[in-house]
Amino acid sequence: MKLHKLVLALMAGLAVAASASAQTYPNKAIKLIVPFAPGGTTDIVARIVGDKLAKELGQPVVIENRGGGGGSIGAQAIAKAEPDGYTIGVSTVSTHAVNAACNPKLGYDPITDFAPITNMARTPNVLTVNPKFPAQNFQQFLDYVKKNPGKLNYATSGTCSIQHMVGEQFKASTGTFILHIPYRGAGPALNDLLGGQVDMMFDNLPSSMSHIQAGKLRPLAIAWNKRLDALPNVPTFTELGLKQVNDPAWYGLVAPAKTPDDVIKKINAAAVKVLNMPEVRERMKASGAEPVGNTPAEHAAEIKSELEKMQNLVKKQGIKLD
Repeated sequence: MKLHKLVLALMAGLAVAASASAQTYPNKAIKLIVPFAPGGTTDIVARIVGDKLAKELGQPVVIENRGGGGGSIGAQAIAKAEPDGYTIGVSTVSTHAVNAACNPKLGYDPITDFAPITNMARTPNVLTVNPKFPAQNFQQFLDYVKKNPGKLNYATSGTCSIQHMVGEQFKASTGTFILHIPYRGAGPALNDLLGGQVDMMFDNLPSSMSHIQAGKLRPLAIAWNKRLDALPNVPTFTELGLKQVNDPAWYGLVAPAKTPDDVIKKINAAAVKVLNMPEVRERMKASGAEPVGNTPAEHAAEIKSELEKMQNLVKKQGIKLD
């Protein structure tokens, strides 16, 4: 009987402590780990949100870039951090779906090692070719690719990068054979596409947009839910009958697993408020992103769905890490 009362007392004490923790949170700076180098879309989105999130939570939000391993080094740091709400990080298709699907020895589980907070933003992916490529639109492009199996190639930032997976999804959906040319990063891949050393690239729109606008790249299709105002003549992959290729990239917020639910709810409420601010929405739009701001459960479902899709694609295409 005494043991039973002791257990109940301990449980009550833990509940009170958790409640007090949530009420006083945050009382010091919050670290926001970005699992990629500064300057890319992931970093841009994190800084746009982090700046305003600090004001909403009343404490500094310090960005820490931990690049490497296609985002896996930073993601592992988030997963292994103390689950107290003072270390959060950015989730992406690469960190929470592609890496886990490609690498069975990954140092974290994208489902069980994280507590999703919200999806901050989505960005379109785009298929581009060098202007010298002998096709003016997607149908001409597809006809040419089918007539030249194995003679054409596409550049990516590396094996098992998101660009690689989009390329493989395109091949699987169209029954085509295009050679994969992996580079050490998206920058070198893009440079060789601009220079005509490679034929095509599946890229995140923000990093290609300036080259498209300058006429240095020709866009043929975008992965988005509708045509973009900035590219009104470029169809979506869904319009072209390739719904499986029509997935955009996304950038979420996650915390380590076992972070208290009340803390997660507090960060979510602040982040959603930030993402609905007109100035934040304008900055997102200018960078080529669309703000989201959904619930923890909705972001968890997005991660699970994307992971399953990538696992199936890796198996179907026989993709292996170098």
